[in-house]
Amino acid sequence: MNTIDRRNFLGRAAGVAAGLAAATELKAAEIPPPPPPRVPLGPTGIELSRVGQGTGVHGGNRQSDQTRMGFQKLVALFRHSYDRGIRFFDLADLYGTHIYFREALRFIPREEVAILTKIWWRYDGSEDQARLPDRKQIAKTTLERFRHELATDYLDIVLLHCMQKASWNQTLEPYMEALDDAKAKGQVRAVGVSCHDLGALKTASMSPWVDVILARFNPQGVKMDGTPEQIAQVLKVAKKNGKAIIGMKIFGEGQLIDQRKQCIQFAQNSGVLDAMTVGLETPKQVDDLLHLIHQHPA
Repeated sequence: MNTIDRRNFLGRAAGVAAGLAAATELKAAEIPPPPPPRVPLGPTGIELSRVGQGTGVHGGNRQSDQTRMGFQKLVALFRHSYDRGIRFFDLADLYGTHIYFREALRFIPREEVAILTKIWWRYDGSEDQARLPDRKQIAKTTLERFRHELATDYLDIVLLHCMQKASWNQTLEPYMEALDDAKAKGQVRAVGVSCHDLGALKTASMSPWVDVILARFNPQGVKMDGTPEQIAQVLKVAKKNGKAIIGMKIFGEGQLIDQRKQCIQFAQNSGVLDAMTVGLETPKQVDDLLHLIHQHPA
């Protein structure tokens, strides 16, 4: 009987220990991640979180994977990101995310966050007519629409979206002039480009007009404009020329999700990124990313 009692006791004790271990693991998993660091965006005077909430996964035709979630889920995700300390939100006309974030601004204090958005100038007509004088007025109206859609008096960062030619700084002069005018009025704080071409990126790195560059950057060169080494070299030149650099496609638009630790280590240790934007779709993805940012500081 004593032997049986001892066995029962040991069995029960082991069960209790296993239960306590499982509960401890669950509790650890529920611990909120530390908020991401707040950093200056180069010399722009803008402060934002080191990592931003992206909204353009598979984006096009004014929709994306994020908007296809619907208002309730996406606005809730914005709120979760804000509650976790994210203070940088990456939007675009091409993604159709302005009106979704306007709803989030009902509970997110406008002055506490940096909003980045982008002009999809191709909606305005053919590229060979982009230099026509009326394009400046179109760009001005577009910026007014952006502020109306977001219910804000100013936009922190506005980029010309998806530069694919080295000559973009000549082709898009009317848009650049409209952005300069908005910047002079305090309606836009910083201007620049997002790049999808190595020549376009090199032009941006040297252009006096550019404040901010959004560049594709990950350790495997997935959906990038060159090898990681090539891009890093151009971005070093850009930083030397006073440009702020924001990294995108950090996980290769999801293709490198199984290598996300290495991707974050690469971005954090690169020395060329002021901040980064990552397309997120669930609160768990937000928390996992912030844990990685904390575990692998820049």
